[in-house]
Formats: sequence, structure tokens, C-alpha cells
Amino acid sequence: MLSEPTLTSRAENGLHIPLLVWRAEVPLRAVSSGPLGGGIGVRHWVLNATVPMSYDRDDPAAHLTALAADLALDGPGVGLLTGVDVGEVVARTDTGVRAWATVGLGTPVLAAAPAPAGLVQRVGTVNIVVYVPARLADSALVNAVATATEAKTQAISDLGLPGTGTPTDAVTVLCPVDGPEAAYGGPRSSWGAPLARAVHAAVLAGGSREVVPWSDQLTS
Repeated sequence: MLSEPTLTSRAENGLHIPLLVWRAEVPLRAVSSGPLGGGIGVRHWVLNATVPMSYDRDDPAAHLTALAADLALDGPGVGLLTGVDVGEVVARTDTGVRAWATVGLGTPVLAAAPAPAGLVQRVGTVNIVVYVPARLADSALVNAVATATEAKTQAISDLGLPGTGTPTDAVTVLCPVDGPEAAYGGPRSSWGAPLARAVHAAVLAGGSREVVPWSDQLTS
């Protein structure tokens, strides 16, 4: 089981910067596109860290590893970064599937569109964390990422924004390591359908808010 996230903070350059931490009661199978702990494997925790919009480190995995050590997070985990306040996380549940989203849609893009010249980067990044209470096969985990992404894109469309996501979105799906294995994670499968509904609802609710870049909040 994955815990509800705990909101904490870190001291950096005289500021208290928000961090969101999920801890697994027992190790979980996971698939993630995050900069730390990406791929498929067993993970013990998930960390979603707010960073200033001026963030320009070229070693995000090392940065997240250091943040995890400061929080005494043991074992392998998943680390995510975002320019929005992770305290604004939105959670939704459907048929036992739990989805959390931190939503910044200031830079929506169409995935296959050419990158415009002189793109002005505003607050972006949709980070999605999902817990499915059944063991998923590797193929189902990969399919679940696709389903979560499709549901996110549907929510963005419902918000009337011209994009499929932002350039820095990340998805993490976790499930138990034991039990009967579910072979499918598509949007009409037993677990993919509630996953899609929960992610869609979380992103839609999060995107309906007026999201301000965390660093901009310091001067408002």
C-alpha cells in the first residue's frame, strides 16, 4: 500500500521549499518516467519536489538523491521535480485506484508540433502518481502509463487548452509485488479504466485552478 503523501519542506538559500513524500508500507512494483528511479523496478518511496522556475541544474537525479537522503528515505525510490507548489496536489480515487496530480499548464504543447522559436517558458509540468491495488504485469505497467497520459490529455482538452501536455510531464504508476497478475492496463481493462477516470479527474481539478509558479509566489 502507498501512503497518503506527507507535505514537508527543505531549507535552501534562506527559503523553505515544499516537498511531497509518499512512503510504501512494503516495497512496490513501479514504472516511472521520473529523473530519479525511472524505468521499471521495485521502489520504496516517491518524492515530488518543488524547484524555482530558474532551476538549471544538469544533475536532477543527484539532486533528488540528496533530497531523499536528507529525508532519510531508504532504498530505491522515484524522484520528480516541478515548478509549482506541490502542496497544491489533487487526489482522486476510483474503484480502489488512487491518483495524485500536481498540475502546471502554463506551457501546454502539442506533442508532434514543431517547437516555436523563442518559446517563453512559463509554469509547466504535470506530475502524476498512481497506486493500483493489484499486481500489474510489466506490459500492463507500460500500458498504464499510456492510459494515464491519454487521460491527462483528455483533461487538458476538456480545459480548452491547445496542448497534449507540457514538455516536462512525468508519470509514475505503482502496484503490489505479490498477488495474481493483471495482464492489461488499457483504458477498457479492469484496472486501466478506473486509473483513467481517477487521473482525468485529478488533472481536470488541478488544471481548473489558477496555478502560479512557486518562485513567483515569493514576490506576490
